[in-house]
Amino acid sequence: MKHVTTDDLSVEIAASTFAALGSEQRLAVLRTLVRAGPDGLTIGTLGERAGVTGSTLTHHMKILAQAGLVTQTKQGRSIICAAVAYEQVRALSKFLLNECCADSNQPGHRHG
Repeated sequence: MKHVTTDDLSVEIAASTFAALGSEQRLAVLRTLVRAGPDGLTIGTLGERAGVTGSTLTHHMKILAQAGLVTQTKQGRSIICAAVAYEQVRALSKFLLNECCADSNQPGHRHG
């Protein structure tokens, strides 16, 4: 059995989050919510703008919420959906680029 290190845990978290984004429709939903900003959108407006509606939208929102990328809050009769993981998305980007060109033999190609 492989010993799990802190780096492995980071890989596991990143893989799980990327898996949640591994659908064109989920990516469209998240991008729509990011564009809407912190106030979010009603579920109906989100569906219209993202081009995903009904049970399909509900399914995708559940996966994105489990990954910690979005929230759903009931306000009266409306459900407000919002992107909440701006820092997590930045962290995923940093995770991918952190060791950019670390193994390159060419000078000046390492970022950090």
